[in-house]
Amino acid sequence: MRRKLVAGNWKMHGSLEANARLLGSLTSGNAGSGNAACAVLVPFPYLAQTQTLLKGSACRWGAQNLGEHPSGAYTGEVAGAMLAEFGCTYVTVGHSERRALYHEDDATVARKAVAARKAGLTPIVCLGETLAEREAGQTEAVVERQLEAVLNVAGVQAIAESVVAYEPVWAIGTGKTASPEQAQEVHAFLRELLARRDAKVAAEVSILYGGSVKGANAESLFAMPDVDGGLVGGASLVAEEFLTIWRAADRLAS
Repeated sequence: MRRKLVAGNWKMHGSLEANARLLGSLTSGNAGSGNAACAVLVPFPYLAQTQTLLKGSACRWGAQNLGEHPSGAYTGEVAGAMLAEFGCTYVTVGHSERRALYHEDDATVARKAVAARKAGLTPIVCLGETLAEREAGQTEAVVERQLEAVLNVAGVQAIAESVVAYEPVWAIGTGKTASPEQAQEVHAFLRELLARRDAKVAAEVSILYGGSVKGANAESLFAMPDVDGGLVGGASLVAEEFLTIWRAADRLAS
């Protein structure tokens, strides 16, 4: 059975003081029955603080990126094993900003997904099309290419131990959100692609939606049959907003 998950991506935001307030609110707030999982994905310097404040709570934590190598002379990189030492459960790979700003291609994303699994982490594999690609009718071709790159390197069984996140680039930080029907269409397509390789994996893997998820639209998005939660950006930095999203997932998972 697929589990609902909401993962908050803080991006390059936060401070020790602000983090303490936000994480304190998450641990003290009423998030529901616990049927839906929750995680925050924080900048590397805040992993120790996050581990301390969330340890023993219902909310997990993770990182926003990792290096593809386990160790070595790779100045500035962070290995998956290092993240695991700070209690991380999740790590995003292939976020659209990493692809666009740091030129990470499909092959790099696939190698990072493998590195995450080898370190015992659950990769959140991000896929999505730009506005130009959507308007050109290329959405399915783009996400298929991105997913197949990971499948061809990691194998379908690795996806069984991963999370997939569909994040249309045109909806990230823009205030524009894919309609529940648009999200469902792509999520169903991704699940169909997985089913061609392994029906059991396809049925069980969680596929999140990312792109201007808010408390106001979370329930309608998460109610779609193939939308298993959200990869949440700006709203995850506002405690009550993120709790509202978590509660929406929890209600639908009960």
